[in-house]
Amino acid sequence: MFLNTHFPKAEKYWYMGKLLDWSEAGCHPMMHALHYGTSVFEGIRAYSTARGPAIFRLPEHVDRLLLSAGAAKMKSPYNKDEITDFIKLTVRENKLESCYIRPLLFFSYGNLGLVPKACPVELAISAWEWGAYLGENAARGINTFIVPWRRVHHTQFNMSAKLGGVYVQSTICGLEAREEGFDEAVFLNFEGRVAEGPGQNIYIVKDGTLVTNDRKESALEGITRTSLLEIARDLGFKTVVGPITKEDLFGADEAFFCGTASEVIPIISVTDGSDPAGPRKKNTVGEGLPGPIALRMVGAYKEAVTGRSPRYEKWLTYVNG
Repeated sequence: MFLNTHFPKAEKYWYMGKLLDWSEAGCHPMMHALHYGTSVFEGIRAYSTARGPAIFRLPEHVDRLLLSAGAAKMKSPYNKDEITDFIKLTVRENKLESCYIRPLLFFSYGNLGLVPKACPVELAISAWEWGAYLGENAARGINTFIVPWRRVHHTQFNMSAKLGGVYVQSTICGLEAREEGFDEAVFLNFEGRVAEGPGQNIYIVKDGTLVTNDRKESALEGITRTSLLEIARDLGFKTVVGPITKEDLFGADEAFFCGTASEVIPIISVTDGSDPAGPRKKNTVGEGLPGPIALRMVGAYKEAVTGRSPRYEKWLTYVNG
């Protein structure tokens, strides 16, 4: 029996052409993805709007899901249009006005060699009501911890892909940050510069300019990140895409995480734990409070995703449309 205790309002999920009750599930222990992380996924949000639920940047998310499948040598059993329709159907069937959506492609049951030569690729889609990723208090700003483990490097796999197995590192380091008493982790790359959070991109603000990095810094160029670059420019801010050093982060006027699950979350302190043998120093970002530009980005993003900004209507796919 699978309860929806941690998946509010989830009643059904879509699996290989069928809508199943949330409590109805079966997973053979020899499924390839369960052993080796051979899955790809997307995190997508739908928001309540005046025209009903709208999914934010759905075409871009489905494109990336299929790009990830290609990077993982998977042949998707469904094309882009079909996956798009299945996602909308799942939201409708759960009668959700706003929700988080998780499509998952994975190598299923077949053989258990590292090469899944007998394993079919299967697709599952789930949706549920999910509020603030780091809790309601995150809007006040979060305290972060630079973990000693370096982010997987951009020379090791396609940084544009969301590969399930890669996120084991995110899970471990997210747990480590919380064990140390912090809200979230920050990764450095092999070069010692800032990469990203476990599931978020990073922006810093210095002298009114917004700075974020790219895949060459071992960061996934997230869809939220890309959206915020456009929004910031439209608001009249200067933006820069390039490397961010630890010192840049420590000395920033403001900083914030962004991602589909996290949305936009101000960072108010960064403690450097990158050297396990060295001293830890807490660095307050700016005034130690969410800054005016970060807060403006929070508001502008919320207006965009909820259909209150006509300029960004292009990014919305209406579930009932």
